[in-house]
Amino acid sequence: MKVLIVNGPNLNLLGTREPEIYGSVSMEDYLEKLKSEFTSHELNYYQSNIEGELINRLQVDDFDAVVINPGAFTHYSYAIADCLKNIQKPKIEVHISNIYKREEFRQKSVTAANTDAVLSGFGMEGYRLAILSLK
Repeated sequence: MKVLIVNGPNLNLLGTREPEIYGSVSMEDYLEKLKSEFTSHELNYYQSNIEGELINRLQVDDFDAVVINPGAFTHYSYAIADCLKNIQKPKIEVHISNIYKREEFRQKSVTAANTDAVLSGFGMEGYRLAILSLK
């Protein structure tokens, strides 16, 4: 199975950005761990701080499933929500922190309704759990 893992804005700073919230492991290091565990999967990773670039990448039909952490776009990007709605493949939304325990504006996801499931608050392990849930 070809799984596209997509991260939105500021997630390029994982490992150094607010480690008390997001942990101290970089996405690159965690991705290596995932690749060593899921050897029967092809895991491809894409990150951008730019909304349109995320949409452009998601519109390239070269994957079997998507694991997406839209970052701050979660809360207001109807463009990404519409893009996800048009993808007729398994889609899992992941949030490292529990967005429902954060500031009020972070407690709403406009993208979640267009995914099959949401994992929130499991730390980096959420990416692993998302891949495990894919069929």
